[in-house]
Amino acid sequence: MSDEDTRFMRRALRLATRAAGRTSPNPMVGTVIVRGTEIVGEGYHRAAGEPHAEVSALTKAGDAARGATLYTTLEPCAHHGRTPPCVDAILAAGVRRVVAAMRDPDPRTDGKGFRQLKAAGVEVEPGVLEAEALRLNEGFVSRVRRGRPFVVVKLATTLDGRVTAPGRRYLVGKRALREVHRLRDRSDAVLVGIGTVLADDPALTVREVTGRDPLRVIVDTEARTPPTAKVVRAKDPQHTVLFVARDADARRTNKLREAGVLLTTLPRADGGLDLGAAMRWLGEHGVNTVLSEAGPRVAGALVRGGLADRLMIITAPIAGGDGPPALAGVTGTAELKNLRVRRFGEDVAVEGDL
Repeated sequence: MSDEDTRFMRRALRLATRAAGRTSPNPMVGTVIVRGTEIVGEGYHRAAGEPHAEVSALTKAGDAARGATLYTTLEPCAHHGRTPPCVDAILAAGVRRVVAAMRDPDPRTDGKGFRQLKAAGVEVEPGVLEAEALRLNEGFVSRVRRGRPFVVVKLATTLDGRVTAPGRRYLVGKRALREVHRLRDRSDAVLVGIGTVLADDPALTVREVTGRDPLRVIVDTEARTPPTAKVVRAKDPQHTVLFVARDADARRTNKLREAGVLLTTLPRADGGLDLGAAMRWLGEHGVNTVLSEAGPRVAGALVRGGLADRLMIITAPIAGGDGPPALAGVTGTAELKNLRVRRFGEDVAVEGDL
């Protein structure tokens, strides 16, 4: 792996991130085509059903792709989906060398793309900035390999680890709030519990930054979500998923269905709903990433159930909070990995993988 390979792959990774939250069920992919030391074409996958990154870059490169090196963040696909295989387009364009960051975990490809390219005489070099590519597509990899989305549990707390404070609607300041909305924009779904809906009546939209609204997911065992709640009265109620118990009150569930939301029943577990079943349902419906903004009970259940992949705790400079601890019911200890500490105004965010 040369310095040049690293430089162009970093460019491809940056391109791929432009579509964060917009490609599911597909992965984020960026591609750069280089002839000599000049970029002759580049592109990224913008959304499911749109051209793949490789095809977009090849289209821009035109005849200049012949004999060139193609850098891509993911192994080129070798199967027919909504679009034809990218391997066919690469071979037709006469690309001499393909440098890929990671192998595609999708069993329809999973090494097949590399093998077809090599069989046709194309030089293939995989594994360039593989760790960065895996993190970029941690949601896609999670859904394909584990059958569920990658889940980030975000909580805002006081210095003493509580999630509310007297007289405060938001614990954190404007800069931290803007970061949360940026995360919403980049996530496929945002999840809260019924406690949050009843206490705050959140819209769960993206407002503090320019972006798109994620799928709204409500964990509501007894179907207590009011038909007047913002997540129900939204202009696109079908973009709200309510998980309720199979034996929830039929009158309430019928009213919510009539309001246009997507209501799904799940078995009970752990004093509430089977959140593992909820995550599997989301995975089956193409959701790669979930941002949990739920309160302590649901957050604690996600951690206890091994369903939380990353924790993000934003601490406000406030002492003397109210309510239960941030991760209710979590009694064991877990050391976070890949720790990241950032400051947003007066608030401090600590983020790490479980």
